[in-house]
Amino acid sequence: MRFRKDAKLDRSQVEDYRGRRMGGGTPMALGGGGIVTVLIVLAVVLLGGNLGGGGGLGGLGDLAGQSAGTAAPGATLDHCQRGQDANEHEDCFVLGVVNSVQDYWSKALRGYEPATTRFFDGSVSTACGTASSAVGPFYCPGDRHVYIDLGFFDELESFGGSSAPLARAYVLAHEYGHHVQDLTGTLERARGGDTGPQSNGVRVELQADCYAGVWVANARRAGLIEDISRADVQDALTSAAAIGDDRIQEKTQGQVNPETWTHGSSDQRQSWFVRGIEGGTPNSCDTFRGRV
Repeated sequence: MRFRKDAKLDRSQVEDYRGRRMGGGTPMALGGGGIVTVLIVLAVVLLGGNLGGGGGLGGLGDLAGQSAGTAAPGATLDHCQRGQDANEHEDCFVLGVVNSVQDYWSKALRGYEPATTRFFDGSVSTACGTASSAVGPFYCPGDRHVYIDLGFFDELESFGGSSAPLARAYVLAHEYGHHVQDLTGTLERARGGDTGPQSNGVRVELQADCYAGVWVANARRAGLIEDISRADVQDALTSAAAIGDDRIQEKTQGQVNPETWTHGSSDQRQSWFVRGIEGGTPNSCDTFRGRV
């Protein structure tokens, strides 16, 4: 996966708060850092931790409405001007993906409202609560922002995922899938907190995976991305498998309990991502009909 070298990037869609501590609320108690903590947290929120949007860190929904911090961004993305910059720099790459994903949804969904992605490190205060980097990328429906610590991609690779371009893009496209669900009202279905392979929470997560696949099917048409190969898709599938509930439970607990799943198994996540690619439209992603 590569961006067109002369494609123009829209820097207004990403805010860079790296290097700043943002106030507001009480920090989440997530324990120590490192891959073990990340794996445990991932079992709850990885790739779809809707802090306050059902699923994910359910208790954080009670923090909705707290101050989200008003400090100006601590860094700029002035070096992110063109597609060539996205091919060379990780932060510019994320910006390019955000641009591409939102370009697709602005055409595919009537009344689409853009969501801002915010880079942070350490911890961040949001309208859904204060979160640590260990949470991984997440979407907050309270302020309609996607939050990500770019160090997450290194953690993802360290426990079996891929840090290849489309694998990273899949992470972001999944979170924007939650934004689409928020706009359409589907995200509400995850608020009940039910778990299990056929639960509404899992269906919401699998639909976001499917929406990520739909974006992949249409990414080249936006004019930013030059090519996506079969090998790129396989990289994304590797990450989808690595963050299946069954895979994470096996690594962190030594056993698998499907009744506690919140995001879906490796097979489910891969299957719905592929279904989105093959179907190519949001209509391909009805995870609320039949079994998933």
